[in-house]
Amino acid sequence: MKARISKGPVWVLVIAGVAALAVVYYVFDPSISHLFPKCAFHSLTGFQCPGCGSQRAIHALLHGDVAGAMGYNALLVVSLPLIALLSTMKWWKPHFPRVHQLLTSSVLATSSLIIICLWWLLRNLFNW
Repeated sequence: MKARISKGPVWVLVIAGVAALAVVYYVFDPSISHLFPKCAFHSLTGFQCPGCGSQRAIHALLHGDVAGAMGYNALLVVSLPLIALLSTMKWWKPHFPRVHQLLTSSVLATSSLIIICLWWLLRNLFNW
């Protein structure tokens, strides 16, 4: 018989972990702190990956600097509403099944992959 884990404590741990990370990103600046990992792709190639600047963008957003965050990683900033929707998708399903269907569609997944690849290419071509 398989043991079932209550989802309540799991969500408490997830929320506590996210809150702890938010505090770390608020207090420490990834631009100058050695606490944060550097991008291996950028270190090896000199090119930016789609996620480069995300840590600095999160730090800037937590300090209310949206323009600065856009400068570090615009794709992350404009993707945050979609990320929020996707992370709460399970709760939305019973109330908005069509939204859930759209968020789990292959069209959205394919479009997201194309946008990420375009962002990767364009940010290196135009030094964004």
